[in-house]
Amino acid sequence: WALIRKRVSEQGHDAVFNLSGLERGFRNNADERGLLDDELAAALHIERLTELGLEHLGGVPDRHDIMLLNRQTAALLVATLIMARPGDTVIGVSPSYSHPAVTRAAAQAGAHFVDTAGVEPFESALSRVANVSLVVLTRLAVSYEILSVDEIEQIVALARRAKAKVLVDDAGGARVGPAVFGQPQALELGVDVVATGLDKYGTVGPRLGLLAGARDIVQQIRVRAIEMGLEARPMLYPAVVRSLEQYDPARVRELVATTKDVVQELRSLLGDPRVAQTPVIGQLRGEDILEIAMERAQLSRPPIVPYEATAALAMLLLRDYGILTVHFAGLPPGTSALLIKFLPAETVSRFGGAHKLAQAFNNALSTLSQMIDKPGELRELLLDEPVPESLAVGD
Repeated sequence: WALIRKRVSEQGHDAVFNLSGLERGFRNNADERGLLDDELAAALHIERLTELGLEHLGGVPDRHDIMLLNRQTAALLVATLIMARPGDTVIGVSPSYSHPAVTRAAAQAGAHFVDTAGVEPFESALSRVANVSLVVLTRLAVSYEILSVDEIEQIVALARRAKAKVLVDDAGGARVGPAVFGQPQALELGVDVVATGLDKYGTVGPRLGLLAGARDIVQQIRVRAIEMGLEARPMLYPAVVRSLEQYDPARVRELVATTKDVVQELRSLLGDPRVAQTPVIGQLRGEDILEIAMERAQLSRPPIVPYEATAALAMLLLRDYGILTVHFAGLPPGTSALLIKFLPAETVSRFGGAHKLAQAFNNALSTLSQMIDKPGELRELLLDEPVPESLAVGD
């Protein structure tokens, strides 16, 4: 925040470029300022919100209900607390690994968590462990690989056979699955509960968690969420209604196309192997960031670890170019990779285009190479404070 504050004070708001792939703002409609009231907003918008929420996640009014929570993490937490009990087993299944929000929710429930990648490992886990009460399925993984419809259907069928409930962490998959891959919405796939974040990939905020599922389960979730203070403020309902009303699957495809343009430019500068790519995003893995910086610094032994290299690169992009990456969205982040994802064409254009953006990444890597073996400079960059004398002695 100090870097953002300094940049804005010196160059104005336009000197910061939100290229995180997330919508972290609050688009307030001047005509609705009188509705910034929990009672009025709820009374006037709950029916439309419920209609749009069910439509967005594939629900049916007479079978499903919705709830807004203050974050996607909150939605996953309270849903897990309702569907898993202390001593139960929760199995996560995704194309790669489950988000920390899933594993932490299971821990809060007092459940044993087993993570699996793909159908066969999931089926194997089901046969090995006891008391499986909940399966948490992540359609679009943290790595941005996606489960196919056939895989999802197999997982749901296996869970049903084991008499386990199915919760879908559809943070971004709720839109990417249908819009890019032509998949059904989650509740159309026969799961019990699904939750998605409203700050990404076609929706425009606020940063809330939209949860939908079987009416009886959602009723229990609502009670527990209110007990724990995890519910979203009703005064935000009008903004959510606008966000869902404006949603267009074509926007998701546009974001993916712009991202691919930038990834291609990066690959031309850094080489294809150094820029990993899935069907929807690109990423600089922490290990590759560290390796590139070491090569440019002509170092044979790593002075830092990949997570630190990624964090430093993200800070340099913000400090020197005003580029806000997704690495800042969660502390600690869900991955050591620097993700390049769902970039708005208008923001990339304002920065100067895909090539100029890729060049900024390349230049920041060179800057990183010049400080990678200087603990004092890295500490000041990452923590805005010098190395304590007690740690500096002997360096």
